[in-house]
Amino acid sequence: MATKNSTVTEFILAGLTDQPGLQIPLFFLFLCFYIITMVGNLGLITLIGLNSHLHTPMYFFLFNLSLIDFCYSTTITPKMLMSFVSKKNIILYTGCMTQLFFFCFFVVSECFILSAMAYDRYVAICKPFVYVVTMSPQVCFLLLLGVYVMGFSGAMAHTGSIVSLTFCADNLVNHFLCDIFPLLELSCNSTYVNELVVFIVVAIGIGMPVVTISISYALILSSILHIRSTEGKSKAFSTCTSHIIVVSLFFGSGAFVYLRPPSVLSLDQGKVSTLFYTIMSPMLNPLIYSLRNKDVKVALRKTLRRKTFP
Repeated sequence: MATKNSTVTEFILAGLTDQPGLQIPLFFLFLCFYIITMVGNLGLITLIGLNSHLHTPMYFFLFNLSLIDFCYSTTITPKMLMSFVSKKNIILYTGCMTQLFFFCFFVVSECFILSAMAYDRYVAICKPFVYVVTMSPQVCFLLLLGVYVMGFSGAMAHTGSIVSLTFCADNLVNHFLCDIFPLLELSCNSTYVNELVVFIVVAIGIGMPVVTISISYALILSSILHIRSTEGKSKAFSTCTSHIIVVSLFFGSGAFVYLRPPSVLSLDQGKVSTLFYTIMSPMLNPLIYSLRNKDVKVALRKTLRRKTFP
């Protein structure tokens, strides 16, 4: 990516805080978060890959969610950790645009993989007799292809919008990553069109999945209320609760940051909100699905037995 329209060749990431006393404690805190994220997501990916009884549509999407979270966290956290231990956390212009692209790609992909998972739960609970046909391997592959196509399209739109800006002198990005609004703040020219692009792309990236998820769970709830047995209701609710927790945390924090005008939300508030869907969500997802999922617990026990008693 050439810097033809900009005199800035590198940016300085301000990080999460400028208070010296907090730098080292925060470094170790977020390093622990990163290790938990890596172990949790790689563990879930490994369990699903090794256990044939988890080779179902539900776990196919969960496998890809963990893969997205793993890559997503790796795109953001290592550079964030550097801001706690270095005086100037410098990132080249091309590196900043690359981070922005992959950040947008993974965040939009996660939005749509969560909607695909909601659709899978809808078919499993509301139409169990046609589940195998409806969620065939071909359908799952097409849904996954759609997830990554939407992720790529969103990333291209956001990155292209930022690349078109001119950066003249100020290169201090008031954030721990190359995010959209902090970069818009540094532009020399008008950002009205760019902000409009952000709003439209984010509205589609969040709006379409939220509508899909809302309709899916409204139909699921209606179906659950018609189940006569208490055990059946409990099992159906248990299957969906984990997904609802993950969706609420991810979409709630994302919408709070991007679906409000930049003038209403300060960049410091935006940094704190961004932590929830960039750091906390990828860390909590595997924990939530593992602790609340009997199949995953069984698979873990079987895998550990195989390793302990070959």
